[in-house]
Amino acid sequence: MTSSGRRRKRSMGQPEGARPTPLATALEAWIAQSGLAHRLQMAEVVAGWSALVGPQIAAVTRALSVTPDGTLMVRVASHTWATELGLMTPRILARVNGSRTERVCHIRWLVGPLDGP
Repeated sequence: MTSSGRRRKRSMGQPEGARPTPLATALEAWIAQSGLAHRLQMAEVVAGWSALVGPQIAAVTRALSVTPDGTLMVRVASHTWATELGLMTPRILARVNGSRTERVCHIRWLVGPLDGP
């Protein structure tokens, strides 16, 4: 209690008088400690797919997800495109990985409608 009789609020895990940790700093530390940094970097591949592969490939594909083992799942509009992209996989992997520390190891081309799951 203070001299005026009011109780002081204490921050959880903070020493008396310490300044609060900024949320961005706390989140960065938690992400690094939890191991999510790897998964977040891999998710950037899905979000940036169109820019990574260019407009022609982006028009006939949709990046869906990256599995924990580094396999990128991509929906393709037709079997013809899936075959063509299968032959281009090494070049596409090189573009996708670029200078990333976390790397996509494989691409799995899934034929199906681009607007659905």
